Amino acid sequence: MRRRTHGDAGQAFPIYIMVVAGLLFLAFAYLAVGQAAANRNGAQTAADAAALAAAQETRNQMAGDWLEVVDDPTKWQDILDGDNAVFDACWRAYELADQNDATVEGCGESELFGYTVSVETNKSVGESIVPGTEDFKSTASATAVIEPLCGFDLPDEDTDGGDGNETLPLPQLTCDEGKGNWEPDPDDPATLPKPEDLFDVHLAD
Repeated sequence: MRRRTHGDAGQAFPIYIMVVAGLLFLAFAYLAVGQAAANRNGAQTAADAAALAAAQETRNQMAGDWLEVVDDPTKWQDILDGDNAVFDACWRAYELADQNDATVEGCGESELFGYTVSVETNKSVGESIVPGTEDFKSTASATAVIEPLCGFDLPDEDTDGGDGNETLPLPQLTCDEGKGNWEPDPDDPATLPKPEDLFDVHLAD
């Protein structure tokens, strides 16, 4: 039986070093990929939060506009359709992006009736075995949409049966998404839907 010589061991040692070095390189490469993925996820989280915050602020404004004309149901539909909506809530996007350690690169009204926000992370991916990651910052964008949840039928003006001066009851709001039906009474706050009952805010698919 042939015995292993010192020469054989000496030849195997460089191969062992190469294998270990290769494994270390792969480990550091996977770490760099993980760092980049985490940075990217942080950017997307910031963009989602910023877009939702801006859309929710505008939704609250629209709900407030509806409360101001709750006595006049002929004006309800325009508000529910967003005809008078003002998209001036990008300041909320800036706040939420900052809270998520990112900076807003762009914010404005989207084609889907809402806000589109793009952000960049404040922190880079960090140093890694991959060149350039120490200066690389992730970007992401998101669009949040505002959708009405409620509908109603205006009462027939000919059904009052009087001289036209009688006050008709306000129409019932029929709302989707399990928000129920509402019979608004301006004198009873419990009968007035909240912003989230009137409008849904969600990220675009």
